[in-house]
Amino acid sequence: MCVYVINQRKQPLMPCSPRKARVLLKEGKAKVVNRTPFTIQLLYATGETKQNITLGVDAGSKIVGLSATTAKKELYSAEVTIRNDIVELLATRSQNRRNKRGRLRHRKSRFLNRANIKRKGWLAPSTLNKINAHLKVVDMVYKILPVSNIVAEVASFDIQKIKNPNITGVEYQQGEQLDFWNVREYVLFRDGHECHGKRGCKNKILNIHHIETRKTGGDSPSNLITLCKECHDNYHKGKLKLSLKRGVSFKDAAFMGIMRWAFYNRLKETYSDVKLTYGYITKDIRIKNGLEKSHRIDARCISENPLAIPLGNWYYVKQRRRHNRQIHRANLLKGGIRKNNQAPYEVKGFRLFDKVLFENIECFISGRRSTGLFKIKLLDGTLIKESIKFSKLKLLQRTKSLLTEKR
Repeated sequence: MCVYVINQRKQPLMPCSPRKARVLLKEGKAKVVNRTPFTIQLLYATGETKQNITLGVDAGSKIVGLSATTAKKELYSAEVTIRNDIVELLATRSQNRRNKRGRLRHRKSRFLNRANIKRKGWLAPSTLNKINAHLKVVDMVYKILPVSNIVAEVASFDIQKIKNPNITGVEYQQGEQLDFWNVREYVLFRDGHECHGKRGCKNKILNIHHIETRKTGGDSPSNLITLCKECHDNYHKGKLKLSLKRGVSFKDAAFMGIMRWAFYNRLKETYSDVKLTYGYITKDIRIKNGLEKSHRIDARCISENPLAIPLGNWYYVKQRRRHNRQIHRANLLKGGIRKNNQAPYEVKGFRLFDKVLFENIECFISGRRSTGLFKIKLLDGTLIKESIKFSKLKLLQRTKSLLTEKR
C-alpha cells in the first residue's frame, strides 16, 4: 500500500509509505485531501525528485483497466466500470418529447429546429460519453501521480470476418442483406416465412418482432424474429411465453473500432508522450509471464512493466449519473396525479451515493427515506443494510461522479 502525495501547488509527487504519511500528518506538515485513494497535500516546500512512471490503459466499452508502474513496482491499479445507459436514456427522452409534442399538445412542425448536420469527426453521444469517461479516469491518475508517459491498448475488430471467417475480396462489399429491399424482407427470408412462436402455427399474416426492445437492441437482424400476428399480439398481452434470445451483438466491437483513433488523438492533444499497443501484444506478454487474465493485470502488461511488484490492494471505480432532469415519472398515479421523479438533494444531511462508515465497513447510500432510514450497499451491489437509521452512519466522503472502493 502507498499514500499519494501532492505539493503545495497541487502537483503530484512520488507516493510515500503509510508510516511516513502518519508522521507528516501528526507533525502538521500535511493534510488529507482525499480518502480513497488516500492522498495528502504537503504544507511546506520540498524537493520534487521523480521517477519514470508509465500508465497502462486497457480501453474497453464496459470496463477500463488502469495500472501505473515504475520499472520495479506498481504504484496504482484500478478497474473502472463506465456507464452503459446513454442509449436507453436518449431513446426515452426522445419518446417523451415526441409524446408531449404530438399527443398532449399539438405544435406545428418547425424546419431545421435541430442541429442535424453532422460535422467532421462527429461521434454518437453514447460513444462520446465513453471516450470522455476514458479521458476522465486517465486525468484522475495524473492528479495523484507524476506520470511520464501513457501506453493505451485499442482494438479494431473485423465484424464481417467474425460472422464469416472465409470472407474475402468483393464479399466485404456485399453483406448478408444483398438483393433484399429492406431488413424486414431479409428477416422473413431468413426465417423461411414461418412463425417462430409455436409449433404448427399456420397463420399467414406475419409480423417482425424485436427480441430486445428497440430502444437498446435496435433494428439489427440479430434482434429480429418472425412471428405471426396472433402470436405477436398474445406475446405482448402476456398470454404467450416465448424463450427468445437475440443473436450475437457486435455493439462493443463496433465501439472499440470507432473510439480507436478518437481516444488516441484526444490523449495526444492533452498529454505529451502517448503510445498505442494492441491486444495480441498484451496477450503474448501476459502468457509469457504467467499472469492471470483481468483488466488491471492487462493494464500492467500494457505499461511495459509486467513483473513490477504489485500493490497489496487495488481500486474498483464506478462511474455514475450525477443528475436526473426528468421532473415527473412517466406513469401517472390514480386520479391523473404525476409523481415527482426527483429526490431531495439532501436528506438528514446525507446525499445519494455518499460514502459512509457503518460498523467499520465503508459503503455507499443507495436509497433514502424522509424518515431518516437509508439503504446502504457496496459498489458491486452487495446489500449491507436494507434499512438503517441515519444517526448510525458516519459521513466519510461526499458523492462524486466516479465512486471509488478499495479492494
